[in-house]
Amino acid sequence: MFLDLLRRRNPALVDAAITLHQAGSLPANCYAIDLDAVTANAGAISAEASRLGLTALAMTKQVGRNPDFCAAVTQGGISASVAVDMECARATVRAGMRLGHLGHLVQVPRAEAAAAAAMRPWYWTVFANEKADEAAAAAAAVGYEQPLLARIRADGDEFYSGHEGGFAAADIVSVADRLDSLRSARFAGITTFPALLFDRERQRVRPTHNLATLEKAVAALRAAGRTDVQVNGPGTTSTAALTALADAGVTQVEPGHALTGTTPWHAVEDLPELPAVCYVSEVSHLHDGRAYCFGGGMYVDPVIAPYQVRAMVGREAASAGLVPATLPPPAAIDYYGQLDLSGAPPVAVGDSVVFGFRIQAFVTRAYTAGIRGASTGRPEVAGIWSADGTATTWPN
Repeated sequence: MFLDLLRRRNPALVDAAITLHQAGSLPANCYAIDLDAVTANAGAISAEASRLGLTALAMTKQVGRNPDFCAAVTQGGISASVAVDMECARATVRAGMRLGHLGHLVQVPRAEAAAAAAMRPWYWTVFANEKADEAAAAAAAVGYEQPLLARIRADGDEFYSGHEGGFAAADIVSVADRLDSLRSARFAGITTFPALLFDRERQRVRPTHNLATLEKAVAALRAAGRTDVQVNGPGTTSTAALTALADAGVTQVEPGHALTGTTPWHAVEDLPELPAVCYVSEVSHLHDGRAYCFGGGMYVDPVIAPYQVRAMVGREAASAGLVPATLPPPAAIDYYGQLDLSGAPPVAVGDSVVFGFRIQAFVTRAYTAGIRGASTGRPEVAGIWSADGTATTWPN
C-alpha cells in the first residue's frame, strides 16, 4: 500500500535506499528516512498550525526517535516533542528538542517522576489524582510549577484496547480545582486520544466522540470562569485536518505519521505531506521457490486492514522488480520475510529489498537511518541509530 505511494510520490527515496544499501552504507533491517521530505512535511504542518493559532508537537516514536529525524523536524519549524513514554522523552531531549508534552499515552512511572520533572515538560498529562500528586511533588523538588493536562473520558468515547483511563469528563471543574490546589502544579487543560480516526469504509478521517467530549468539557470550564484552557487533540494528524481541529477548539496538535506521510489517510488521498520512510532489507537465502529476507522491523501497524504486501527487489533501482511478500504473523518473531518468486524476475542472495508500510520503529529491533539529498540523486546517510534513538556501532 505505502510502497505504491512511495513509488508514485517519492521514488527517489526507493532509489536512494537501494543505492546506499548496495554500497554498504545502509544495513539490512533498517528504516530509511528522507530527511529533506520530513523537513518539508514539518514545514507545511508548522505553517498551517501557526496560521490557525495551534501549537504543533512532534511524535517521534514511529521512526525510533531518530536524532537526525528530530533535527529535520526542528528545521521544519516544530521544535518540541510529545513523548509517548520516558524513553521517548529522554531521546528527544538528547536530540536537542524541547519536551512539549509528557504522560500521554503512557503515564510516568512513580520512580521516574523526578527524572521527568528535571526535563521540565511544557505539559504533563495525568489520568488520576495519584499521578497528579507525583508530578506536583517532583516539580516542587526541582523548584518550578508544572502545568498539568487532565486526561478525560465519557460514555461513548473510543479508545484502543489498553488505552483506557482518565478523569470523568463530567467532573472536570472539580478536577481542575483539585489540580490547582497542588503545591508546584496547576491545571492547564484537557486531553484525549484519539480525537480523530480514519474511517475505513468512508476512506476519510472523522471526528470521534472524544472530540465532542473535549468540547463539552471546555464549555463547562468556561462557564466556571476558566478561559485559558489548553485542549490537546491528537490522532491521525495532517495539515489537511488542522482546520477541523481548530474549529473544534483544539489548541495543541501532535503530528507523528504525518511527518513521514504514512497516516491511513495518506494511503488513499494525496495530502500535503510526502511519504518519507521505507524499510530496507536484503535477500539472505533462497528456499523452495521463495527468497528469504532479513527481518527485525516487520511490524506493520494494525490500524490498517490487511493487504497484499509487496517489495522492490534488486541491486539497481532502475531494474528492481516488484515481488509479492509474506511477512511473519504478529505472534511470530520476524526473523525473515518471504518473497514469492513465482513469475518474478531473477532474485539473488544479497539483493536489496525495499518495503513500504506504516511503521512503529520503537517496538522493533530495527536500525533507523536518515538520508539527505535523495531528491538530488546524490544521497548520503546522516547516521545509523538503534530503534530507541541511541547510537550504534554498525557495521563494526
